[in-house]
Amino acid sequence: MGIHQVSRAVFLDRDGVINRPVVRDGKPYPPMSVVEFELLPGVAEACERLKAAGFLLIVATNQPDVGRGTLSCEIVEAIHAKMCVLLPIDRVEVCYDAGAGHGQPSEFRKPAPGMLLRAAAALEINLAQSWMVGDRWRDIDCGRAAGCRTIFVDHGYDEALRALPDHTVHSLTEAAEVIAGGR
Repeated sequence: MGIHQVSRAVFLDRDGVINRPVVRDGKPYPPMSVVEFELLPGVAEACERLKAAGFLLIVATNQPDVGRGTLSCEIVEAIHAKMCVLLPIDRVEVCYDAGAGHGQPSEFRKPAPGMLLRAAAALEINLAQSWMVGDRWRDIDCGRAAGCRTIFVDHGYDEALRALPDHTVHSLTEAAEVIAGGR
């Protein structure tokens, strides 16, 4: 009888961590088409390094424009299909809830930890040995609520953090160095 192995994961926000966001008025927005989806420099190499270090890679992304009716679910799914061809992603968790003012918020919309908890249950992930990497306060709060260590990718947005991350970096490449380097 073998020893049951529990997985470790790196949860990645999508826009601003994996791909270049569209920044308007100091705030980041998602691409509105597959053509606008552009990986940030070094992302593919950083993902490969994290996979080589034994981590599952799970994208956890809020896509409230679908809930608001300003972006179709089909476009988001096409963007995710392209992303999964380009990167060794194990799972994509997405929340289409539009948030405040659009009904009761979902338990899956970051900063709630639902997407991380759902993936952890499905893939037998030890959250205490896992990381959340994101570029917004919602990502850091989500990771902390799920019991993960957190890394904030600081792009200088006009938005304050609500909780302190375990580490602050400026790219997924730097985040991979922290994680794979065992810091």
